[in-house]
Amino acid sequence: MNPAAPGAGPLTDLRAFLLGSWSVHRTMLDRSTGSLGHFTGVALYTGTSDTGTNDGGLHYREHGTVSWATAGARPFTGSASREYVLRPAAEPADEPGMMDMFFPDGRPFHRMGFADLSHQDRHWCDPDTYRVDYTLIGPDEFRYSWDVTGPAKNLLLESVVRRFPVSSEGLPA
Repeated sequence: MNPAAPGAGPLTDLRAFLLGSWSVHRTMLDRSTGSLGHFTGVALYTGTSDTGTNDGGLHYREHGTVSWATAGARPFTGSASREYVLRPAAEPADEPGMMDMFFPDGRPFHRMGFADLSHQDRHWCDPDTYRVDYTLIGPDEFRYSWDVTGPAKNLLLESVVRRFPVSSEGLPA
């Protein structure tokens, strides 16, 4: 079962939970070399209806700064970003709180959720396997980790995502 913080409770509307601005802090470990990297940035979840598509989905955009120290090479620091599209999960319909994540070009990526059937998933990116595990910490925080294994990569990516505080006027505090 997915570990969750006491009092985190079940999450039945993942879209409503994710909408808004979040901080992202990620550690990246290359287990084959021992190299360690970090990403710090902002993630924004906006409704797909904002662009004329009313499918109950979300657009995800993450941007920030990555620092990566590679064994035997100069450390790298620079900007990084990624985008995805999330849509309500088609199946299984008996477990709410799941969304399917897609690359911007429409290719399927993985399923996102925090419940028993949806907190873990995998993605094959030839020749490696990416396994994700989501954990709900509370109403304003979640974590996820990617365990990437295969002949080309041996990585552990761990992310902590926290909602930015919102003022009483509904604006970022």
